[in-house]
This record gives sequence, structure tokens and C-alpha cells, in this order.
Amino acid sequence: MLKNLLWLVAATAFAAVVAAGLRAYGTGLVGSGYSAAILCGAVFVSGREPATVEAEDLSGPGLELLRYFHKRVERAEKRVTASFFGLASQTAIYRDGFGCTRDGDGIAPVPTLSPLPAPDPEALWPDGERVDLTATEEGIDRPTLDAAVAAVFAEPDPAHPRNTRAIVVVHGRRIVAERYAAGFDKDMKLIAWSMTKGAMNALIGLRVKDGQLVVAGQALLPEWWGEGDPRRAISLDDLLHMSSGLAFDESYDDPLGDVTEMLFVKNDMAQFAASKPLRHPPGSYWSYSSGTSVLLARILRDTFPTAADYLRYPRERLFGPLGMRSAVLETDATGTFVGSSLLYASARDYARLGLLFLYDGVWQGERLLPEDWVAYTLTPTKSLSDGSYGAQMWLKLPESDGLGEPPMPDDAFYFLGHDEQIIAIVPSRDLVIVRLGHTQAGGDWDNARDLAPIVAAFPLQAR
Repeated sequence: MLKNLLWLVAATAFAAVVAAGLRAYGTGLVGSGYSAAILCGAVFVSGREPATVEAEDLSGPGLELLRYFHKRVERAEKRVTASFFGLASQTAIYRDGFGCTRDGDGIAPVPTLSPLPAPDPEALWPDGERVDLTATEEGIDRPTLDAAVAAVFAEPDPAHPRNTRAIVVVHGRRIVAERYAAGFDKDMKLIAWSMTKGAMNALIGLRVKDGQLVVAGQALLPEWWGEGDPRRAISLDDLLHMSSGLAFDESYDDPLGDVTEMLFVKNDMAQFAASKPLRHPPGSYWSYSSGTSVLLARILRDTFPTAADYLRYPRERLFGPLGMRSAVLETDATGTFVGSSLLYASARDYARLGLLFLYDGVWQGERLLPEDWVAYTLTPTKSLSDGSYGAQMWLKLPESDGLGEPPMPDDAFYFLGHDEQIIAIVPSRDLVIVRLGHTQAGGDWDNARDLAPIVAAFPLQAR
């Protein structure tokens, strides 16, 4: 009896050690994948210096362990490798037009993208790149606007930094205010994080306009075609409104949660998200999920005859027509766009994307998005009682400490991203505001509090 008990204790202890070891290795993979992907993007897409990126982007609250990861930047090969004391190594490789991709067991090839035409040097933005900040439109309170923009870059509490990197304010289709932090400029491509979801909304809308996708369509993925598989009932509308019912964990508290494992460990991100079981009936429960947006990118891919056609689509149908020359949408190792997170672009180009939605999907007199697509995008998710989310788009900001309901116009809607990236679109003011930064946990930034003074500088528009 005692011998059996000792064997049981030993076996239990051994299993615990193995489990702890596997968890530590899994955490190491997430850390090395994150380090390689972010450092590669910042160096080869944004053009920043590795030491600066390590000090500013790979440290701080929640990232303390990354100091123990070794990172190697190979400029000639355009790749970055990271590991934890030589273990759990991961490599990200840069490819022109598609940014950085983690190299698992090999990376799917990508086509060569034709360069977009150079902008007219004499044309005002957004048709060209010339900006005239001296022109003041009637009704704009310029002193209020200038003070509000300056406040965005202020650091009233250095212990809780805002780290604003860029702001662009657009009114009446023209840039009326613009500013960048030291080391950043109008041409630098910066990561969107979850603002990417709004771009994926537009790409899906374009494919609906092409007649290749139907919002009410079901049985979207072969993985769900099995007889009796309840996931067959998931519609494109359910995915767009984050109501698929799939069991995907978006929590960032656990380094081995679904979202971090998908983005920084898995080679086929969409397959990982598609494998999740159904936890709620489709359409009945809202749950924010980056996995859902990656699934949208995979569903988009399945509508094209070849991978090259798919990979050229964003440039040909969205970024090119909008003049978003800086835009880079990264893929996973299988060649599926990371539709949840990994778009890079300049602040000015994010503003162009915001303008497309401000003007109901019409660009320079041409309808790009389907009729009523923006109205559909702004239709609140039925399964979310507070009406804060539409189709891959935020309709309200969270309540702000000390402010109660955010002091933003009721008609405003938002692309939102990690570290407080935001494109705020305010139709009643004919206004788009882009704010990019690196505000980590505890940073003294509040989108509603800090952008509302900018909005207040502009007059209400006649409806």
C-alpha cells in the first residue's frame, strides 16, 4: 500500500513538473514570437532603430520578461530571431509589400506588388500629400484646436506616460492639424493593432460588392461542414458583429491565452481559430475576438481562384484607390492576412481610411463600398445590450473615470487598437481624428477625455 502511494506521489510530482515545463516553454514561444514579430515590423516596416524599439516597445508594464529574450537583427537577410536563453526560438522575415511573417515550417510565397503611382506634388491631401495648415476654415476655433493638439503630446504625469506618437486631424477632407513626436514623421508606417479590423470590414464589403460574399451566408469554412456540426450555422454577419459563439479567449492576462498563442505561435492562425468549438448559439452572444477577424481574412481568401489574386486584392481595391501608399497588411505563414492586428500605415493613410467611412464608402465621387455598407457597419450588435459595437467597428467609447458617459458626439464611431490607437470619425463635425501612440497599461490617456477638446474646436455641420 505504501509503495503504491509513493508511486502515486512520484507520478503526480512528475506530471506537475512536466506541465510546468510545457507551460514555461509555451510562454517562451509567445515571448520569442512577439519579440521577433514586433522588432521585425518596427525595424523593416517602420524604419526604426533596434535599440530604440527594445527600449520603447519591448519593455514596460506586462513586458518585463522580454528583457531576458535574446534578439538578433540581421539587416542583410531582413529577419529577426528571438529566443529565451537559446530556447523557444522564433524568426520573423520581412518581405517587400507584406511586412514581416513568422517563419514556422516555411512561409507561403507572395507575389510582387506593382508600385502605386506617385502622388501629385501640387495636389492637396488626400488627393496628393501637400498640406496647408495656414488655411483656416470658417467656424474652426484655431486657438482651441492648437491647444488641444498640444495637450495630446503633453506628459502631465511622467510616471504614467501617454507616449503619443502622431496625431492627424481632418476636416472638410483637408488636414487642418498634424503633429509627430520626436523620431516619428508623416511617412512612418506604424502598427494599427486592432484598428486592422476596420480595414478588414472594408475588404469584406468590397467582396460583397463583387458578389462573392453574402452577409447572411452560412457554412463558411470546410472545417465546419461535418454532418451535425453546429458551426455550419455561423453566418458572415455573426462574424462581422463578433457574435459567432465560438469559444475564443481574448484575454491578455494569460500569456498562453488564445489570442497570444494565435498571433505569436501558430503558423496557420485561421485554422487555430476555426478549430474552436461552439460555446453559444450563433448570433446569441457577443464576445470580442481577434480570432473572428482572422477567420474573416480566411473566408475572404477562399473567394479567390489563386493565392496571388487574394494577396494583391487589398492593394488593388482598397489601398490603391485611397492613395494609401504606405499600407502594409501582414500575413501568417500560410499566406492568410492577419486581419485582426497587423496592418501598418502612416497616420495620414489611416486618416484616408477613416474618410472612406465618413463619406459613406464613396471616394472622389466613386462608390467603393456597397450601398448602405457603412449603415450596416454602424448597426449595433443585437446580442450586446449597450449598443457599443457594430460590424468590426466600435460605436461607443468605454465610460471614462470621472466623466461618466464619454463626452463625444453620439454619432461618432471608432477604429480602436491596442496601446490606444484610434481613428475617431465624427460625421456631425465632418471630422476624422487619428491618434497613434504606445500608451501601456496605466498610461495617462483617455480617448474620450483627450480627444473631446479637439472635437469641440469644430462647428456642427448642417444636416
